[in-house]
Amino acid sequence: MGRVPNVTRADAQAALRNPLAFIAARWTPDPRTVRRAALTALVMAVVIVVTGGAVRLTGSGLGCPTWPKCTDDSLTTTSEMGLHGVIEFGNRLLTYVLCAAVGWAIIAARSEKPYRRSLTRLGWAQFWVVMGNAILGGIVVLVGLNPYTVAAHFLLSTALIAVATVMWQRTREGDAEPRPLVGKAVQQLVWSMVAASVLLIAVGTVVTGAGPHAGDSSDVPRMPLDWETVSKLHAVLAWIVVTLTFALWFVLKAVDAPKGPLARTRELFLILLAQGAIGYVQYFTDLPEVLVGLHMFGSCVMWIWVLRVLLSLRERPEAPAPAPAVPAAQEPATSASIAGPR
Repeated sequence: MGRVPNVTRADAQAALRNPLAFIAARWTPDPRTVRRAALTALVMAVVIVVTGGAVRLTGSGLGCPTWPKCTDDSLTTTSEMGLHGVIEFGNRLLTYVLCAAVGWAIIAARSEKPYRRSLTRLGWAQFWVVMGNAILGGIVVLVGLNPYTVAAHFLLSTALIAVATVMWQRTREGDAEPRPLVGKAVQQLVWSMVAASVLLIAVGTVVTGAGPHAGDSSDVPRMPLDWETVSKLHAVLAWIVVTLTFALWFVLKAVDAPKGPLARTRELFLILLAQGAIGYVQYFTDLPEVLVGLHMFGSCVMWIWVLRVLLSLRERPEAPAPAPAVPAAQEPATSASIAGPR
């Protein structure tokens, strides 16, 4: 075993004042470690969405009928609550795993050398979104799975995925000013696709709020909208996103764009086709729970790839290193020094 380093009282006080700075002063992670930490946070952001969908699809939304405790008398689920209580409480526990993943990403980003403030801020942005969504999840339970709060809960999770995706991408780039790889018209087309995708996801939450999967076997209120009409609007928006993606791929091929944007667009197009197929099958088979859950996972993957297409339109090389300071002995002599004392 190696020698245990001595920790002085000053070290302990410094660790208490700023533990992240204390760790950063003693550890420099490999760039691959930072990338893996950011990817882990992104994966956990998707996992928490999928498991949250499982809670709703199994009718376990009120398996723990209150919050922050599971019952008025117990912090955890009890045997009387059965499988629904286990599923709901298990999803709550995964929030701690998500917090750990985000915390690991923050520590790795803070400890990287040279220090990248923008990367650390993206990690902290994830942390605060997770905290806000945890509180909102508690409100969802306290108001009896009100469909509007459920929709807001999912949209905030989508925002978390967006921030995690950007952080993951930034770990693979430098800090120099971004340089566009495509023209202005192509950028505008991609932003139109992003806007249509946001609208598609938002309408998808309305489909959920008006649909039959209320999240619990009790009398849960639903959005006062015709479910089939909203589903058709959702399908129209999906076709708009598919059309914009295909148009983008065609334009990128025509202008001989770099391989990065072209590859991400092709991958997004295939993901959208698979997601559309799942959507139509679940619609015509009366929404089986397995397919609905798979469709939710597909929504997360689609959103990640939409952002990857957007981020692939520019490159950010490593920032140039600062010029080394000229030693005082090598500074050019001034006219005064040449003249000497008078």
